[in-house]
Amino acid sequence: MFNNSNKFYHRKALTSPYPGSHVERSQVPEDKVSWLIEWKDYNPVEYTAVSVLAGPSWADPQINDKGFSPKFNERDGEVERKSLSGLYVVENGRPQNPVGRTGLTGRGLLGRWGPNHAADPVVTRWKRDRSGNKIAHPVTGKNILQFVAIKRRDCGEWAIPGGMVDPGEKVSATLKREFGEEALNSLQKLPEEKVELEKQLHKLFSQEHFVVYRGYVDDPRNTDNAWMETEAVNYHDETGETMDNLPLEAGDDAGTVKWVDISEKLKLYANHSYFIKLVTEERGAHWSEDPGPGCCE
Repeated sequence: MFNNSNKFYHRKALTSPYPGSHVERSQVPEDKVSWLIEWKDYNPVEYTAVSVLAGPSWADPQINDKGFSPKFNERDGEVERKSLSGLYVVENGRPQNPVGRTGLTGRGLLGRWGPNHAADPVVTRWKRDRSGNKIAHPVTGKNILQFVAIKRRDCGEWAIPGGMVDPGEKVSATLKREFGEEALNSLQKLPEEKVELEKQLHKLFSQEHFVVYRGYVDDPRNTDNAWMETEAVNYHDETGETMDNLPLEAGDDAGTVKWVDISEKLKLYANHSYFIKLVTEERGAHWSEDPGPGCCE
């Protein structure tokens, strides 16, 4: 996500075909990603998915639709159009991806013009043996962290069980709701089961936590005019007891859910590996067998 000069760039937002389609992006060389570099021959492909154009409640209308005058870079009614990365440029009525060109205009699969806000709960515990002792990595001697991962139905990649922030919803509420829906299948629970689940979720999400990352996500769904942003928050179950009372069960957008050992070998969706790496640094946990500076996804 950062190159050697510590400048943000994207890689997954340049991949083809675009998710869920056969659409190929126009190729963008790394030295032409930045809008600051003049590129008169830039000719991106225009694409917005049929599911977005159908006008679901989570999607904006097309920019030139009558009666649609979005307030970019500010709170627009219940819709948050402010970016976590600061002010973004609006050109010809369309927001401009703050990181740079992607080879595709329109919104692709994303509902909002500009930032599409998500929340990613990184729920962790220490890996333990049968006696309850923490397990250290044989090479680094650092304790091994585990996190709750889901296998996404849409692309088959492992990911943090996050999701979109609903209009008017607080991020803290999104974090808890998405974890319940994706990793605990809360939507399918009986009423009495839901009460107990809510109690345990409240316990987990009200204990010590820290914000891992806030900002732009290098996501394969991003376009020149619509992009993903997230707030990733780590909720750590130090003793493991709270999560013992929350049996994992895949639901909603998840195909599978399980505890995964954290290391640099993880290949995760979007830039989720980067978020996980930041958690290990904060917790002093194992990440890499290589003592040198690790490269992040």
